[in-house]
Amino acid sequence: MKNTLLTFLSLLLIFSCQSQESQDQLSVHEGKIQVEGGKIWYKVMGEGGYAPILTLHGGPGGTHRYFYQLSPQNEDRKVILFDQLGGGRSDYHTDTTLMTVDHFVQQVKAVKDSLELDEFYLLGHSWGGALAVEYYLQYPEGIKGMILSSPLISTPRWEADADTLIKTLPKETQEVINEANETGEYNSEDYQKADAYYWSQFGLRSSKKAHPLDTVEVSGNGVIYNYMWGPSEFRCTGTLKNFDRTESLSKIKVPTLFVTGQYDEARPQTVKYFSNLTPNSTFKVVEGAGHSTLHDNQEGYNQILSNFLNSIH
Repeated sequence: MKNTLLTFLSLLLIFSCQSQESQDQLSVHEGKIQVEGGKIWYKVMGEGGYAPILTLHGGPGGTHRYFYQLSPQNEDRKVILFDQLGGGRSDYHTDTTLMTVDHFVQQVKAVKDSLELDEFYLLGHSWGGALAVEYYLQYPEGIKGMILSSPLISTPRWEADADTLIKTLPKETQEVINEANETGEYNSEDYQKADAYYWSQFGLRSSKKAHPLDTVEVSGNGVIYNYMWGPSEFRCTGTLKNFDRTESLSKIKVPTLFVTGQYDEARPQTVKYFSNLTPNSTFKVVEGAGHSTLHDNQEGYNQILSNFLNSIH
């Protein structure tokens, strides 16, 4: 009888520990997950009980850091940050065999599986928007809704939009940029100044906002960016040159928010067009913002996001 009781208590303890471990997957913590080529860093922040948001940063080769500006969402739901392999707090690499869209998709899957996400929102910004669509097309299970924020959906359309925006710049700036696009030479001082001016108009129109949770200085991976995109924001010379998922938007069946900045390089006219091709989608503009919507207008962005999420829960 004593041995039977001990066995029962041991099994109860094991079950209790396993249940606690499962419940703790979405507790506030950070860690690393092994994927092909290294380990990716992630962080769960917030205490809210509604379906969490899994964030996909831009780049390729960028970092999670601007997503700390989503902390107002934590009252209702958790926000999950992670750095794609090669940048930020994830393991660094320069292995071009790992720089494929599918490898990035599998990293998202690894985070989803490791944290045992049964139901979640997928938020992708810029390149992260492309990654969100790619992930949905392969693994739609558990995705309650998507937020495609200033998304890259079509490289040809992105380049055409850049051409449109360049034409609004001062003539001498246009000439410098056009010459660089024709020659492929992007290292001159004149080009760097022209590029910085373009970014001040359509990228970050204000300044990066400090956040109390953003305490670790990390940087992106220029090798990944150059290999997959190229040396210029205006022209893609990398592996994403022919990327285009415009025709796949009709396959998205979950509620989807398309959002972009008023002055974004992901032009509102284009993002609205993509929204019109997507069933059950809505389109919103962040007033006064460029591509760095969360830095340019954190309050406006979070209000738009909250309205969308609260309409679904």
